[in-house]
Parts: sequence; C-alpha cells; structure tokens
Amino acid sequence: MYKANYSLSLHKARSRAAALLLACLLSSCGNDIEKTRIFEPRNLPASTIVNAHIRRSENGSLQLLMEAPIVRQYGDPESKTVYPQGVRMRFFDGEDRPTGILTANYAVQYDKRQIVMVRDSVVIIDLQNGDTVYLIDLIWRQAEHRIFSNNPLRSKNGPRITLGDRFESDDAFKQPHIIHQRGTLEWKEE
Repeated sequence: MYKANYSLSLHKARSRAAALLLACLLSSCGNDIEKTRIFEPRNLPASTIVNAHIRRSENGSLQLLMEAPIVRQYGDPESKTVYPQGVRMRFFDGEDRPTGILTANYAVQYDKRQIVMVRDSVVIIDLQNGDTVYLIDLIWRQAEHRIFSNNPLRSKNGPRITLGDRFESDDAFKQPHIIHQRGTLEWKEE
C-alpha cells in the first residue's frame, strides 16, 4: 500500500511537472513581432567600435579629435552612427592649436540627412576666450552650416552667467547667439 501511494504521488508530480513545462514552452512561443524585430539584421549595427579615437583632418591639418567609449554604425534604411555612451570632441584651428571642446552623454549622426544631434549634459568650451555653454541638446545641420538648440541654456563667461531660451551659431562657433536672454548674473570672488 505504501509503495502504491508513493508511485501514485510520483506519477502526479511528474504529470504536474510536465504540465508546467508544457505551459512554459507554450507561453514563450508567441508571434509577438515587436519582440522578434530587435533581432532583424536592419536593427543590428553593421559595426561596433569600442574605445574609439577618431582624427579628422583637412588638407593635412588637424580639425577634430573625437573619443567615444562605443560607436555603432547602422546601414539602411537610415544610415546613422550612434554614440550611446557619449562623445568628447576637441576642435583645432588647422595648425594643431586647440580651439574648443564639446562633450555630451549621447550623440547620433544621420549620414543621408547630414544632421548630427548631441544631447544629455552638452557642454561647449571655447578655449580661445574661456566661454562655456551648457545645453540640454544641440543639433548641427551640416548642409546649412548651422548649429542650434531650442531648449533653455546657461552660458558662463568669466564671472558672468547668462540664461537663455535658445541657442544659434554658425558651425565654426564664430557667431554664437543666445536667443531670448532671461537674465545675466555677475559675481566677484573676494
């Protein structure tokens, strides 16, 4: 009698385990297209670079040094390069003298549209005059040679801090403008 009860409870346990396994298998097999699209080749990067150091020069003169922890390049349908962990760019005057620094926690470059967008703690430092601009995001329309942000910003020039609603500049940062300045603070350390 003891043996029969044992085999009956063992049989029930095996049946329950099989039913549970079957339920798990059936629930994991689904036709959720959104979940499977992430693995389609067009959604995966064509290449990934870790600890990238990129130099750009023009006619043999250094223009830009860029560093990024991760760079992901995607092909069609929209060719783009993504910097998911941010970028640090150092700009040069063509004679190996640094002129500025830009840092951001995220960046994406759309090749066909000729647009670069940086966001999340964007900081621009003009090394020639010491000005620093703090932005939420920044968009560079390469074809128009225009850089802008439609979000609030803060600019620091020596002991002076200026707050504004928008930012515009040419892509060489020779004519930066703070649109709708909301105030200027000035302090002197003693």
